[in-house]
Amino acid sequence: MTAPARTPARTGTAEPAASGPVLVEGRGPLSRAVVAVLRGGPPAAADAAAVAGNDGADRIDGADPWGEDVHLALYLLYELHYRGFAGVDDALEWEPALLGLRRALEDRFLDALRTATADSPATVAEAFGPLLVEPVDPGESLSHRLETEGELWQLREYAALRSLYHLKEADPHAWVIPRLHGRAKAAMVAIEYDEFGAGHPDRVHARLFADLMADLGLDTTYGHYLDRAPAPLLATVNLMSLLGLHRALRGALVGHFACVEVTSSPGSRRLARAMRRCGAGPAAEHFYAEHVEADAVHEQVVRHEVIGGLLADEPQLEPDVAFGCAATLLLEERLAAHIRAAWDQGRSALRSATGPAPGAG
Repeated sequence: MTAPARTPARTGTAEPAASGPVLVEGRGPLSRAVVAVLRGGPPAAADAAAVAGNDGADRIDGADPWGEDVHLALYLLYELHYRGFAGVDDALEWEPALLGLRRALEDRFLDALRTATADSPATVAEAFGPLLVEPVDPGESLSHRLETEGELWQLREYAALRSLYHLKEADPHAWVIPRLHGRAKAAMVAIEYDEFGAGHPDRVHARLFADLMADLGLDTTYGHYLDRAPAPLLATVNLMSLLGLHRALRGALVGHFACVEVTSSPGSRRLARAMRRCGAGPAAEHFYAEHVEADAVHEQVVRHEVIGGLLADEPQLEPDVAFGCAATLLLEERLAAHIRAAWDQGRSALRSATGPAPGAG
């Protein structure tokens, strides 16, 4: 595959854009209904009944819970709780019609996750044991592949995809802080403090990822690659928001966070080597090198203090913690399979869209 044209690295230190991203087009009836409301249409356009087909059939019940339409719709609705979108009324964050549609979509997604992970471990020891014995990143071979044989264009695609989370890194997990207390809360805040730069804006992990993107010649604007992000990627980001925004799912959010921290250090080490081998640039290498040491420490804190503290207070949440880990691994494996399949066929893992390819501005 021909690598996308590289744009010159930006001068100065890259920084995520402060304004909201540009609203994209829908990918089906559900996401189009959301876009219509966000562009100023009547809220009734997003009512569950209003997104039925001409025959009256409920499009949510018939929608693919892993598909483009469901996950773009969810992503757009969740983004209202983060930076919103340029030109979209901030008051729509709490629009009842949008919240009703979001709930229906969440139920569809959550049911699919629970069904797909029904045979997964229900205890913390069983869920995390395999990851600790042989620490690997979710999706296993993808970081190995990038380390040993990845090409620069593949690293750039990987960064463009991951930017949908990393440019707001740790934000979804911050939702759980007021839902914890005591030992678990103190430990979670300590980890988040590191994620947000320990008081230094230039060390905020989202900022470091923007610097990585600049080294790779990618556009560092927050949300720039949303239109290119396929459903398997959107699902990984949506999971964080789904778990973070629901107090009832606080145990699952802790499980998700712990899974990410446990698997991050070895995967980051491989990706740092991949960046170095391909000459991606010092900031590109630094982002992952920073995570090798930091997440090795975080892994210990999250397992012993966040999970340990949570279950000491609320032992009934253990199955939820295990579910959060299982759901995270499931979605990361689906994303890795999507990327590998595309690259094995010599094509881009990003969606075709009207926007420019990564690095083209």
